[in-house]
Amino acid sequence: MQELLAIIAKGLVEAPESVSVEADAPKEDGTIVYHIHVAESDMGRIIGKQGRIAKAIRTIARSAAIRSDEKVIVEID
Repeated sequence: MQELLAIIAKGLVEAPESVSVEADAPKEDGTIVYHIHVAESDMGRIIGKQGRIAKAIRTIARSAAIRSDEKVIVEID
């Protein structure tokens, strides 16, 4: 999942070397929180107008997580 999120984020930003994805330990209900870190200048590119790109990234992550029986939350930091 981390690789998927990193590939998507690197394709959207101008500074792909600054992209990093971290995962927290699973919560008690099994949910894993992924944090996408990008350069400050690329925040607008990764969030998109009215959060549309961020919403699409979260949708893709949830769809991929269903295949592996996981629950995920994606946060953009």
